[in-house]
Amino acid sequence: MNKLDQELTSQLRAIVGDENIYVDQETRIEYGHDETEDFNFPPDAVLKPQDTSQVSAIMKIASDHGIPVTPIGARTGLSGGALSLHGGIGLSMERFNQILEIDEQNLQATVEPGVITEVFQIAVKEKGLMYPPDPASRGSCFIGGNVAENSGGPKAVKYGVTKDFVINIEAVLPSGEVIWTGANTLKNSTGYNLTQLLVGSEGTLAVITKIVMRLIPHPTNDLLMLVPFSTATNACKAVSAIFKAGVVPSGMEFMERDAIQFTMDFIGEEPVPLKDGEEAHLLIEVDGNDEELLMKDCETISEIVAQFDCGEILFAEDQAKKDQLWKLRRRVGEAVKAQSVYKEEDTVVPRFQLPELLKSVKEIGSDHGFRSICYGHAGDGNLHVNILKDDMSDENWDENLPVAIRELFTSVKELGGTISGEHGIGYVQRDYMDIMFSEEHLNLMRSIKKVFDPKGILNPGKIF
Repeated sequence: MNKLDQELTSQLRAIVGDENIYVDQETRIEYGHDETEDFNFPPDAVLKPQDTSQVSAIMKIASDHGIPVTPIGARTGLSGGALSLHGGIGLSMERFNQILEIDEQNLQATVEPGVITEVFQIAVKEKGLMYPPDPASRGSCFIGGNVAENSGGPKAVKYGVTKDFVINIEAVLPSGEVIWTGANTLKNSTGYNLTQLLVGSEGTLAVITKIVMRLIPHPTNDLLMLVPFSTATNACKAVSAIFKAGVVPSGMEFMERDAIQFTMDFIGEEPVPLKDGEEAHLLIEVDGNDEELLMKDCETISEIVAQFDCGEILFAEDQAKKDQLWKLRRRVGEAVKAQSVYKEEDTVVPRFQLPELLKSVKEIGSDHGFRSICYGHAGDGNLHVNILKDDMSDENWDENLPVAIRELFTSVKELGGTISGEHGIGYVQRDYMDIMFSEEHLNLMRSIKKVFDPKGILNPGKIF
């Protein structure tokens, strides 16, 4: 990889303007991190282009001179995908912040990648429409980052993840060429599906500059309940039983007791009185247009969870209480991070295997001397495992933790799962890809990367 020199910096300055290129140390450090632990890899320069033509011009210069380029979104990622490992150009997409069109006739929207996810959700809701993917960071993360990581969130259990809503993408290739990956149609069997190839590619294949999203009508009603259980295992077992009964919740979130306590301490609120003997909770939401049917779903859920030694069920009686309970769930990650140095793993298994996954997490923690706080999207088997350093020595943390994580990921694979459900591989998980894939499989992926990016300049050092 080559470094930016003064002449190239001047050429880039001419593309984006003096006010949109930053080479000072403070800005470079600011754009050198995301929310992945305490890593910081500053780019040599931060560029803030405004349109596709500017991105194209930047990529042409980078390609001609072998300069690494790292696409940077809102920096809320948890796998180090936006870290400029090799310096070079940090390509901030924050000025691509327009909702270009909301097509109410075809239930589609065209957005730029720097649009905040919740801003987009609010805009389409005002028109009676819904964009369901809702990661915990929806109030700050960008749509482009959601596409790059194939983000999910609580509503993925009923509606699907980001890939299920992306119809078409405008992207700039590493060479600077601009392409549309597909067509703005709901069916497309014309050649390879490049749209879905870019979804989840973590900024390693192309720079996304426009996205056409599928929308759905917004449901008119939702009901929310919080169910306590005597054991975390019972909570996990109840998940599969609810689906077997024919109920498909719009959200089904799992939280261990410590996760709830940490979060209440962190936000200074206590919406849930934790009782002795309650070790885990399920936050369950159902939505739709017929409130009577939703009430029947809640009755069915209540009957099922009663078979798994649950405590008194808390029903959110109004929107304020619903918001309070969802805030409790969405702030868990921040609360755990504030508690201790930690390492978060984003494991996912078939939902029936969730109890076995939780059992494996606790056994591995016991063997290796660490404490874990678990929470996540129980409805789709996605368990976030937060490993706390607490008073573990630096030597033990550095040397023993990778061994424990490898054991955990091996167990996940044996249970039919995989090592990332929605956070991506990025920088921090790349050393574990051999657990999931053979060398032949990995080489196939590397070959795809080489076709798109023969000089290896786009987000180098990620995934592999």
